[in-house]
Amino acid sequence: MDQATHNKIVSFIWGIADDVLRDLFKRGKYPDVILPMCVIRRMDAVLEPTKQKVLDTRRMLDAAGITEQRAALCDAAGQAFYNTSRFTLRDLKSRGSQQRLLADFEDYLNGFSANVQDILDNFKFRNQLQTLSRADAIGTLINKFLDPDIDLSPAGID
Repeated sequence: MDQATHNKIVSFIWGIADDVLRDLFKRGKYPDVILPMCVIRRMDAVLEPTKQKVLDTRRMLDAAGITEQRAALCDAAGQAFYNTSRFTLRDLKSRGSQQRLLADFEDYLNGFSANVQDILDNFKFRNQLQTLSRADAIGTLINKFLDPDIDLSPAGID
């Protein structure tokens, strides 16, 4: 990663801290939100091209009564992980009601495969959601991570 890209990402992260997290969390708690959201956004960007294929595969497997779906869903995603939620972060961007957004965001997080659930559990990210929701900050946080100037996809950052 070149210095310009590095500086852009650092500015992006501090911008989120200033615009979204200040007054909600102590400065030392910012990583409890920013780090998992960086990982979530990266995985979301990786899975975007195969999202519909994963959803179609899930529907087919459910209809056939197949309970062990992990391998087929990973194959459909082309990754070692997948997300079976009907949402992407972009879908959540336009949610109006904060309560609806919280429920849909939780559904989105719950749609990730078991290996990603382990990552989210280790981050203890779900512990931050009520604080973010009460402050009406989940939508703002998602919008910040969808900023087109910061590309966390493999095309943007290898």
